[in-house]
Amino acid sequence: METAQSRQQAAPGAFGAFARFVLCGGGVGLASSFAVAALASWIPWVLANALITVVSTLLATELHARFTFGAGGRATWRQHAQSAGSAAAAYVVTCVAMLALQQLVAAPGAVLEQVVYLSASALAGVARFAVLRLVVFARNRSQAAAAVRTTHRPLQATVARASAPSGTAALCRAA
Repeated sequence: METAQSRQQAAPGAFGAFARFVLCGGGVGLASSFAVAALASWIPWVLANALITVVSTLLATELHARFTFGAGGRATWRQHAQSAGSAAAAYVVTCVAMLALQQLVAAPGAVLEQVVYLSASALAGVARFAVLRLVVFARNRSQAAAAVRTTHRPLQATVARASAPSGTAALCRAA
């Protein structure tokens, strides 16, 4: 029963999940933007973005499974794969934004690059939140709710039976 209660408490509503998503995903995204900029000084930007996207997606999916969407544990391989699909779309959005910047501004400064990258990441992040909440981690939320409902039903039935226990087994169930 304690597991069901902890799952119930860990599964936040839409607003709470979005706040946690922004905190976890935004923190990873912010760190990623600096990592991409640093790595891009050694290798082409598109490759640096791809590498950092893979690492940050693995990290963010774990954080989202544990904290954001209340899955109650580590992300499964299926959740990682589904999350990778939304991350691939986010990768495309950030690449298109940066390529557009390169076409529009001959020599953009680091601050402008960060603003464009973070803006594109934020736009993609909102779409990722919807996909992760409604598709990737939706099954866990419904399973946790079912576990809580299942746990509460026997308790209600036990309380009803506790008024007239018959035998040791009934007393143990009532306790």
